[in-house]
Amino acid sequence: MTGSPTLVPAGPLGGYRPVADELSVFDLEVAGRLPAELDGTLLRIGPNPLQAPDPVRGHAFAGDAMVHGVRIRAGRAEWYRNRWIRTDRVCRALGTLPTPGPRRGLSDNANDNILRHAGRTLALGDGGVLPVELCPELTTIARSDLDETLPDGLCAHPERDMVTGELYAVAYQPGRGYVQYLTIDVTGRVRRCEPIELGHTPMMHAFSLTDRQAVLYDLPVVYNAAAAAGGSRVPYAWDDRVAARLGVLPRDGSGADVRWIGVEPCYVFHPVNAYEADGRVVVDVVRHDRVFDADRLSPAESRPTLWRWVLDPERGAVVEDRQLDDAIVEFPGMDERFRGMPHRYAFAVSMRPGSCGVLAGPALVRHDLLTGGTDVHRFGPGRLTGEPAFIPRAPDAPEADGWLLSFVYDAADDRSDLVVLDTADFTGPPVAEIRLPVRVPHGFHAGWIAAH
Repeated sequence: MTGSPTLVPAGPLGGYRPVADELSVFDLEVAGRLPAELDGTLLRIGPNPLQAPDPVRGHAFAGDAMVHGVRIRAGRAEWYRNRWIRTDRVCRALGTLPTPGPRRGLSDNANDNILRHAGRTLALGDGGVLPVELCPELTTIARSDLDETLPDGLCAHPERDMVTGELYAVAYQPGRGYVQYLTIDVTGRVRRCEPIELGHTPMMHAFSLTDRQAVLYDLPVVYNAAAAAGGSRVPYAWDDRVAARLGVLPRDGSGADVRWIGVEPCYVFHPVNAYEADGRVVVDVVRHDRVFDADRLSPAESRPTLWRWVLDPERGAVVEDRQLDDAIVEFPGMDERFRGMPHRYAFAVSMRPGSCGVLAGPALVRHDLLTGGTDVHRFGPGRLTGEPAFIPRAPDAPEADGWLLSFVYDAADDRSDLVVLDTADFTGPPVAEIRLPVRVPHGFHAGWIAAH
């Protein structure tokens, strides 16, 4: 397989360089001891350009999708694999047969997120991209319209109802003046699709779900026709003419039921969680002051921090709007067992704007939202991590008691480790490090696919 050009030099930013080959490596070396309870695969998805990006139009989010995975079982690291997702572009470049399945929208590059639902492992993307089904060994199976029930594309960040097992999603399509509010049942079929008219197309990268309501983020990053005409693969930009607002609607409501509440202009890629308390909706997010304005190709122009909105839907008002911590962070996570309910802890990647790029940082942080305290796990000089995955110690373990797994790039030897932290000793040394013989480029999201 042909190699990709080097985009940046080795060193801390060398972790962004794409890799050139697909590999399968077995019986990986482990320093320390892997918890016997871990039985599954840690996946990481993100851009891995086949060719050097166009410096004028090469968006940070547009690189060809690649998935990396490490299978852990019975205290062993059985294998590492990396595979390009077989988009039309990748199939042409590699000379392989096209990927089966329907084709819709402007792009099939599902490079953003990965999850398992109804027995399928799905790679996900934004802007009308259909999900792509992968086999357990990460080979592309097909593009999927969820058994002919998905009317258009899906989205990067569906939310799971932790009681019913259903998925909820908000999908947007380039140039359309509405979003689609979707419910996907436990068999993996869309059972409900409600259009929500907006009059513009926001980059609604994520939304939030409480036990009774959904929260939409209609914020001033919107579809830009001029960027699309110029060939941008991510044609969205900041627009001061678009008001920032949050929409609250009942889970089974329609577009007419949305109650819109204005907020200060900002952007949210990644919420932490939302829940209801005393008739109000508490929404914790990582908030950017502004993105895709001065820099149309990268979300690097502000310093994102953890923020809380408390909404009163009946009054249509924000009753609390405050920063919870001044640490610069992104890629927040939590104990998924508490999603949609009151939570105490949030994890995130500590970022250093200007020195580590926009997808990685030198530390992980744990926010205690009850006490206001923040713990930091630093990985050491020249080592950068991306989004971690949290796995509880047991089904009935206390909130955030378990392990954090993340890929950590080491600039000194230009390769990565999979690091396992025990949250009982969050700031202490890892309990295990899986030595990978290769570099895992900094990507978007990580997912733990349990074996059962």
